[in-house]
Amino acid sequence: MNQYDFGTVGLGVMGSNILLNVADHGFAAAGLDLSPEKAAAFEAAGQPGQSVFGTTSAEAFAKSLKTPRAIMLLVPAGKPVDLAIESLLPFLEQGDIVIDGGNSYFTDTNRRFASLKEKGIHFFGMGISGGESGARFGPSMMPGGDKSAYERLRPIFEAIAAKVNGEPCVAYMGNGSAGNYVKMVHNGIEYAIMQLISEIYDLLKRGLGVADTDIQELFADWNQGELQSFLIEITGEILKVKDDETGHLLVNVISDWARSKGTGKWTSQNAMDLQAPVPSIDSAVTMRNLSSHKEQRLEASKILGNVSPDSKTDISSISQSLKDAYYFAMINVYAQGLAQLAIASKEYQYEIDLSEVTKIWRGGCIIRAACLESFREAFAADSGLQNILLDANIARLVLDRQSATRDIAKLAIDKGIPVPVLLSSISYFDGYRSAVLPTNLIQAQRDFFGAHTYERIDKEGFFHTIWE
Repeated sequence: MNQYDFGTVGLGVMGSNILLNVADHGFAAAGLDLSPEKAAAFEAAGQPGQSVFGTTSAEAFAKSLKTPRAIMLLVPAGKPVDLAIESLLPFLEQGDIVIDGGNSYFTDTNRRFASLKEKGIHFFGMGISGGESGARFGPSMMPGGDKSAYERLRPIFEAIAAKVNGEPCVAYMGNGSAGNYVKMVHNGIEYAIMQLISEIYDLLKRGLGVADTDIQELFADWNQGELQSFLIEITGEILKVKDDETGHLLVNVISDWARSKGTGKWTSQNAMDLQAPVPSIDSAVTMRNLSSHKEQRLEASKILGNVSPDSKTDISSISQSLKDAYYFAMINVYAQGLAQLAIASKEYQYEIDLSEVTKIWRGGCIIRAACLESFREAFAADSGLQNILLDANIARLVLDRQSATRDIAKLAIDKGIPVPVLLSSISYFDGYRSAVLPTNLIQAQRDFFGAHTYERIDKEGFFHTIWE
């Protein structure tokens, strides 16, 4: 019966959409789910001439697939992934490929990679970005694992991926858990850019009293030029939608407690382990956490005061400065995330090609943006580039915008509007370009209270002083 080219375990929204995308491109697609209703719905969604098969039997599913089997797991991260693998193992053979398409933590992927390798089965951790629509019509995909086994997957993945200038937004990311790691950092960047956009929105709305319609027009205009990106685009769309019940803008009746699934936190935590500075991502995670303390914030607003917006501000007077400030901070966010990938690639021996990463992020994914082509060009020109801020062309883009960025930061501080991603982006930029930092004083302090020693600038070695 081995007639199906590709299979997924989990026929929820993502699983069924990925498989229907596979079927659209002429491949035979099989799906496994515990729910008979979901299995039947997947088969019913197939179009005439397509070969699709849905089942609740792991054995029937495995027998339906061509060997070596290519199976993607689209189940929640954590224990469900292990349970799905266990259910498949009795029916798998050496050379088969199992792909975890969820947001699994990279150390879990390392464990599964090693365990299945002992059984002769190839395991891939693959980040998928683009949400429901991307899965159905073209996501950005970040697979990592055994490079030779990737050749079995390449034709299918390149067919179903989003395309930019005819180039598929999928590429082999590197060894072991490289795919999941790249997606984790992708999500950290996503956190920071979403927070940055909300800071611009907050400054305009609460700090300056700008009308919702004018804010919406600003973001819609930004999406037509160099700031074009998926997150700017959807912000402009969100600010047009009215609530059916109240008639107000829907965004104005949505709670300000933003939840998360943990990938931003993982990015920050692992960056600390690697000593990779990502302050803008850290700040975005912190603000998600702060948003959850709603009752305390309400109480604090009574005791500590709250923001009183100006009378209506002419947005045209500051629109260019806002645009420059957003662009400056956005580039610094990407710089931090990409630099973390460079550090992690060395530490974990991933061999990540950052020109490929930025190339596949140009389309399909949540953080796709026009600026990624400039980043791709920078890494293609210098494969050893450790930070995009060291590229002359990128450096000029941020240098030209730093003055306006500082003006907007001062304005936000004066208005009492929290802009932690904007401020941390400025501090990162200033710290990164500082030939001298005040950490010599920190070395002296550590030696004073803990005899931790220090290093000197005029001779080699470690030294200790009796300070008093």
